[in-house]
Amino acid sequence: MLSFRPVRTFAAALLVALPGALLLPTAGARAADRTVQGGRLDWGIKSSFQSYVTGPIANGSWSLTGGAATVGGSQFRFHSATGSYDPDSGAFRAGFSGGVHFLGHRQTSGGYELDLTISRPTVRVSGNSGTLYADMTSKAKGSGRVTSRSQVPLATLGLSGISMVGATSPVALNNIPATLTSQGASAFAGYYTAGTPLDPISLSVDTLEPRKPTKAPTKAPEKEPGAKPGEKKDSDGKKPASEAGRFEDAAVDWGVRRTYREYVTGSIAQGAWTLSGGAQDGGALFRFPRGTGSYDAGKRTLDATFAGSVRFTGTDLDLTLSKVAVRVKDGKGTLSADVASAGTTGKAVPLITFTAKDFTPKNGLAALNEAPAKLTSQGARTFGSLYTAGAEMDPVSLAVAVDKKAQLPPLPDLGTDTASVTPSAQPKPAADSSPVPLASQDASSSSAAGPGTYVAIGAGVLAVAGLAVYAARRRRSAN
Repeated sequence: MLSFRPVRTFAAALLVALPGALLLPTAGARAADRTVQGGRLDWGIKSSFQSYVTGPIANGSWSLTGGAATVGGSQFRFHSATGSYDPDSGAFRAGFSGGVHFLGHRQTSGGYELDLTISRPTVRVSGNSGTLYADMTSKAKGSGRVTSRSQVPLATLGLSGISMVGATSPVALNNIPATLTSQGASAFAGYYTAGTPLDPISLSVDTLEPRKPTKAPTKAPEKEPGAKPGEKKDSDGKKPASEAGRFEDAAVDWGVRRTYREYVTGSIAQGAWTLSGGAQDGGALFRFPRGTGSYDAGKRTLDATFAGSVRFTGTDLDLTLSKVAVRVKDGKGTLSADVASAGTTGKAVPLITFTAKDFTPKNGLAALNEAPAKLTSQGARTFGSLYTAGAEMDPVSLAVAVDKKAQLPPLPDLGTDTASVTPSAQPKPAADSSPVPLASQDASSSSAAGPGTYVAIGAGVLAVAGLAVYAARRRRSAN
């Protein structure tokens, strides 16, 4: 396998994420550690591995878990960063949610010889050293032994010359070279050897200043007047929402279908989507909030309408879904919406059906997490017959709060939008010739992403000279 030969014009790259002048740490004063809260990591793992898995030899597939999404041509987006950052030392830790499950080489028994899951990537930086960790479950080639390991040091990161000291929020790293470690190679089920270049990583996270301590209330809350022992009442004196048939709040999460989103933003439609009316973008899904309607905990039935709309536009494409509604009864659910497309409209069009077997409240929250969904015949017509009736669509997540204290599950937090880490903004890589895993050196080559330019955001050794950005380029494989 050929190795990459980096050509570096200069080691350091410094950029401030927010407009304005560079801000240097105050001499003699120590900046307080910050909390990492919100953000995303974009990483293709290894593009040639993706192509190998889905190609004619492995004849497999990959799927996303835990709210992971896709971005660009071959990258996965992990979300909801948590961790810490020390502006004085540059020490940085950010863990992300979501995962990718690869399957290939289907066996006659029905299983797969290639079965690999990579999830919860975490980036740790200390000085000029960086490592990417991840949870990994893999099936070894040959023996088929399955191993699961938490936070495997999967890849070393090429941070030479990059200073993480004094960065402002958001903190971002762009196209950082990644190299497979020996432990990563073992957890990768032997498909690659240690030292193999992986796809570069890009990340952007928000950081928060430490909160000042607040005084605890000295006066205990008064008891509700007229409440009997063991009986709960709302502030208006009514019975709890679950008994009255209504509910406090509700939201439904649905991404339509990953391949449809990629079609909209891809080279054919060359379009985009816009959200309005309170709908939110979670990367791999859309959240329609502020549900109203009725819920019966005993019968496990729901009749709810949600706020927000999503509009898909592009070449020969203009489709709006609004007034999203969900009906659940007898363990089955239907999601419908008002549809506007090509000058025509439809009211309460049933788009998908999904399973809803366990919909009993727990701790004041009735929830379904990623329930499998299938397209209806009306839904197939809505999406221009790109998919047939019965096709699998993105799963549905549904949450209904029947208690005021219950909180809806958080939406994936992608952090502040930072243009400097958008993969599509990077220079087009040059072609190379080592795209396939060791398991198929005789296979035809597909695509393989590799390191490109990289940028560290912050104020460091070159800050006194103003804004300085130096590119470091490494060759990578491409389609």
